[in-house]
Amino acid sequence: MFPSSAKEVQKLGWDYIDVIFFTGDAFVDHPSFGTACISRWLQKHNYRVAVVPQPNWRDDLRDFRKLGAPRLYFAVNSGAMDSMVNHYTAAKRLRHDDAYTPDGKAGARPDYAVTVYTRILKQLWPDVPVVIGGVEASLRRLTHYDYWQDSLKPSVLVESGADWLCYGMGEKPMLELTRGIEKGWNRRQLEALPQIAFLRSGEPKPAEGRLLLHSFEECKASRKAFAENFHEIETHANLLNPSVIIEPVGGGYVQVNPPCPPSTQEEMDSFWDLPFTKLPHPRYKGKRIPAYDMIKDSIITHRGCFGGCNFCTIAAHQGKFIQSRSEESIVAEVRKLAAMPEFHGNISDLGAPTANMYGMHGKDTSICGKCRRKSCLYPSPCKNLDRDHSRVLGLYRKVDAVKGIKHSYIGSGVRYDLFLDEKGFVDATGKPYLRTLMLDHTSGRLKVAPEHTEDKVLDYMAKPSFRLFERLRTEFDKINREEGRHTELVPYFISSHPGCTMSDMQKLASNPCLRGIWMEQVQDFTPTPMTTSSVMYYTGLDPRTMKPVFVEHDPNRKRAQKSQFFKK
Repeated sequence: MFPSSAKEVQKLGWDYIDVIFFTGDAFVDHPSFGTACISRWLQKHNYRVAVVPQPNWRDDLRDFRKLGAPRLYFAVNSGAMDSMVNHYTAAKRLRHDDAYTPDGKAGARPDYAVTVYTRILKQLWPDVPVVIGGVEASLRRLTHYDYWQDSLKPSVLVESGADWLCYGMGEKPMLELTRGIEKGWNRRQLEALPQIAFLRSGEPKPAEGRLLLHSFEECKASRKAFAENFHEIETHANLLNPSVIIEPVGGGYVQVNPPCPPSTQEEMDSFWDLPFTKLPHPRYKGKRIPAYDMIKDSIITHRGCFGGCNFCTIAAHQGKFIQSRSEESIVAEVRKLAAMPEFHGNISDLGAPTANMYGMHGKDTSICGKCRRKSCLYPSPCKNLDRDHSRVLGLYRKVDAVKGIKHSYIGSGVRYDLFLDEKGFVDATGKPYLRTLMLDHTSGRLKVAPEHTEDKVLDYMAKPSFRLFERLRTEFDKINREEGRHTELVPYFISSHPGCTMSDMQKLASNPCLRGIWMEQVQDFTPTPMTTSSVMYYTGLDPRTMKPVFVEHDPNRKRAQKSQFFKK
């Protein structure tokens, strides 16, 4: 286990530490937690890593001092979530619990944790580099709308004072950056590394292959300029070979280098072939970490999502292109899980952001290399997309054959437009997939996310027509009848999304296709950094077309929209 105190470092006999992580979460040595993933990856390459979870930022800062200065750099993240999303509801009310903290207690991390932690470290150790990463830093790497302050904020690099920002999934760029710092590379050499961002003074030099955005100050003065910026950022975030992005701010500029190429299957396997204990740090003995309880029996199969939903940040952080592990790697992890003393035979989730995208890609990958589409599914499925479910069905069979596995459930989201269109199943693997999903991998309820019933609103969300959900229900009910089962279909919806009016929510609530269905949840739309929907919310413009869009800002009318769903 990684040391988190001076005593633990002393027990290891270390006379130095290469990298010290400061994170807003409790430390869990599980591949679902980014701090554990990067720590194990650096450890594999012979770096000494220590972790300081949830440091106290309100006392004499002893948590920030206790391990001294690392040999190479401090690494900072807010945890698995943006700290503001972690702290506040869509109505901006303070949450009273925190799933990533021992015993679920709230208040263990500050608002804007990346900025707070980094400023403290820079105050105490001004000459030691600080590298920020994780979801909060990744999605705030450029000018972004902050819902909680209801204003535009510059790149987190500006407010935090960090030296480097690593965005997205960080194994490859963090290793390259660590090696560069260790070798004593100069600034120019480090600035050439992929998938990092940094702040520099002076005027940016125009060059081929560089995308120059409106400045932060221009975005503050013009909502149209901000919408134009975001459209360019999002377009490049979904390209296989994007440009360097330059955004002027103050007397300098933020530079975001293109990401590393999507990880190969061999690379993905290597990220999981690490000695994770899959347990919380021993310091938490006797305490429960709710987030760990939710994922401890889960298996991640791949990264990325090509769905392109406008309210979602997955592609902005994990990438659009699916990066899958091999079946052998996944089955090996399942065997290890089955051998753990506290495992009771049920895998809680065998999946990823979209479970049935496992192994999927373009039929002709050279076409993908030139494509500028944000989504492979919206407004209609790409003809080059291979939607065959044979490989994921084969994976399920191999996992279920492992001794000690009673059930492997799919708890992650599933895109039904991958196997259905309005006429029926898109290929010969569609019905077997839905049947297998319902009968073997659903614990009583299959949760799906049509998000709305009205096509106008769905277009603003970049989601398929509700007619596709109607087709899903037809096929779902048919399989239930054929098999004599009572599996329930549970749809999820969003209220107050840009473009959604009270009338739209009333139509949703009265849609005849929803009769007899377990109605569990409507989520009030929360604008989060780096999404098209958040840009619509702030600017009143659709950045795809620059046309005006209705946005409900009034808190009372937002509550009224949500309440329509629960009226009988």
